[in-house]
This record gives sequence, structure tokens and C-alpha cells, in this order.
Amino acid sequence: NTLMGCPKLDRVDYSEKLTQILTHNDIASLTVVRMEVPCCGGLELAVKKALQASGKMIPWQVVTLSVDGEILE
Repeated sequence: NTLMGCPKLDRVDYSEKLTQILTHNDIASLTVVRMEVPCCGGLELAVKKALQASGKMIPWQVVTLSVDGEILE
């Protein structure tokens, strides 16, 4: 499944909804794909908070893209 969001434009706390998704579903792993711009760091932070709040040990990774679409990490 894929979830999309923009912390700068949506101005919501994604961590609450992500916590519910993680808590009530059998998620095997997470991949956060974000852009290199600072505001996308909010997505990564939301996932960290949601994982902690869910109490689950789910493997996860972050892939960072440049504004030109190149993979940086």
C-alpha cells in the first residue's frame, strides 16, 4: 500500500493516523520516500513517532530524492 502526504501543505499530524494504521494492521516493513527539501522531514518524523506510539518493532528505511528525482540515500 502507498500513503502520500505533504506536511507543508496538509498541515496535519500524520503520526496519529499512522499510529492507528500500524497498530491495527500487520505491517511487515515501511519505506519512507521523501524529497531532500526540509519540509519533507516531517514525514520521517511522523513515521518515527508512529512507530514508537504503536509499540511495534517494524523495520523501516528512508529513501531521499533530490528535487531532480535522483536517489540520494
